[in-house]
Amino acid sequence: MHRARQDKENTMNRRSTLKAALAVTALTTISACATLTGGDDIVDVAASNGNFNTLVAAVQAAGLEDTLRSEGPFTVFAPTDDAFAALPAGTIEDLLLPENKDKLVGILTYHVIPGAVMAADVSGASTDVATVNGAMLTVDGTGDGVVVGGANVTAADIKASNGVIHVIDKVLLP
Repeated sequence: MHRARQDKENTMNRRSTLKAALAVTALTTISACATLTGGDDIVDVAASNGNFNTLVAAVQAAGLEDTLRSEGPFTVFAPTDDAFAALPAGTIEDLLLPENKDKLVGILTYHVIPGAVMAADVSGASTDVATVNGAMLTVDGTGDGVVVGGANVTAADIKASNGVIHVIDKVLLP
């Protein structure tokens, strides 16, 4: 009985430590935007994949390309073109209008957490993490796969020089 309580406390301590580390990393990452001089960064990997044309266009329209090319590391939950296409008609076009840039930035930065978090790091656990936009996002690895804010991770651990991409089947809305 005592052992079970100790194991539970250890698990809670690890989660608290992870949350604290992610919060500290978020502040550091947001302020550090030095450009890389080579390698396939998150933007390059997404652009070369062919399934993230809408995401890449949105990142460029939001003015976030330089940030996602910076040192990082970042973890990006990347919705596919099909995930964007599943949004109500006109949503993407509306978000890409210059007057909606702040809203677009908020949505895109909700898909990014500081640090490089691999799928194995969340296996068997469920935790809330701070996104770059400051909102919390639930990452749940307790089931058969990983679920992020209600979206299924369909491909995990796509490495880039400045982080990792996990492909998701829905656009996350803060």
